[in-house]
Amino acid sequence: MTGIYIHIPFCKRKCPYCDFYSFKADESKKDSYLKAVLLCLDKWKEKISDDIDTVYFGGGTPSVFGGERIAQVISFIKESFVLTEDAEITVECNPSSVSEKFFLEIRNAGVNRISMGMQSAVDKERLTLGRLSDCNQVRQAVAAAKEAGIDNISLDIMLGVPYQTMESLDESIDFLLSFDIPHISAYMLKIEEGTPFDKMEDILVLPDEDAVSEMYLHTSRCLSSAGYNHYEVSNFAKDGKESRHNTRYWLGQDYIGIGPSAHSYLHGERFYYDRDFNGFIEGNEPVFDGFGGDKDEYVMLRLRLAEGLDFKEYEKKYNEKIDEEVIEKMKKYQKAGLLHIDDKGVRLTPEGFLLSNAIIGEFIR
Repeated sequence: MTGIYIHIPFCKRKCPYCDFYSFKADESKKDSYLKAVLLCLDKWKEKISDDIDTVYFGGGTPSVFGGERIAQVISFIKESFVLTEDAEITVECNPSSVSEKFFLEIRNAGVNRISMGMQSAVDKERLTLGRLSDCNQVRQAVAAAKEAGIDNISLDIMLGVPYQTMESLDESIDFLLSFDIPHISAYMLKIEEGTPFDKMEDILVLPDEDAVSEMYLHTSRCLSSAGYNHYEVSNFAKDGKESRHNTRYWLGQDYIGIGPSAHSYLHGERFYYDRDFNGFIEGNEPVFDGFGGDKDEYVMLRLRLAEGLDFKEYEKKYNEKIDEEVIEKMKKYQKAGLLHIDDKGVRLTPEGFLLSNAIIGEFIR
């Protein structure tokens, strides 16, 4: 099986924390991009023999691309590839750029999952993050998606944002839980180089590192108590509602990425398209980015998942066992409550997720 990622590099306005490749565009540019995406998919179809079981529209803000254009892309995928009957088709959207018409258009095209950016239920925090919608618009957007027949909905919040406190975080969590949706993502704010937040870092009113760590663990505890599985570092889902497309990244499965800045992993090789809109429109070829799937990458990705690293699976894949010295080193982390390790494998706890880079570094060394 193979997945398809479609990058939509358009936004109504660039958020001050965002480092993804995106910009504001008129309808003419969107039409030109649609043509380029279809041509690009047409080139890739000769290289894909597997069935397609996940399609993901990310961005940017795919909802500003319009339901009709998204439907055309899905229609082309159905004509050009073998799309499984139970394929997961996800569209990211922003509450400020959706409508009942939009959800009906994409649902009729086959979209069965929505990932919606909320970031916070506290208007002061949302305003600082550059969000254009208020909580009422979020509620209306969720209701409109469900009315159109899309029940598989994910909302996200950000942790460690300006002015955030434990009390305001609880307000956001309670708001999320009021929807009874199957999936929630919780990302810690990272100040990316070159963004407006990077230039403002000295004056931003941010919670300190210890406070952000406690917010993360508090979020994990609250969502777990509400019936969500903390299945990946930043993701929580009801049983069977994990993001199938994103999980393929962490399992090292094949996918192709379409659009400027999009990456692909196919048959052990990695490719990417430059962050160049005009170049993509003109038909630039993807850039070879080396080989993937080595032991270090495998360990790193598996330890992002709550199910962790399975020793027998590792041995079968690489024809060698995990070094016993490494396993012994891991036991100190188990005593600290950062992971669980036994004869079957190793998996990080929520506390371990916070220190995953250091712990994974021990395995890789």
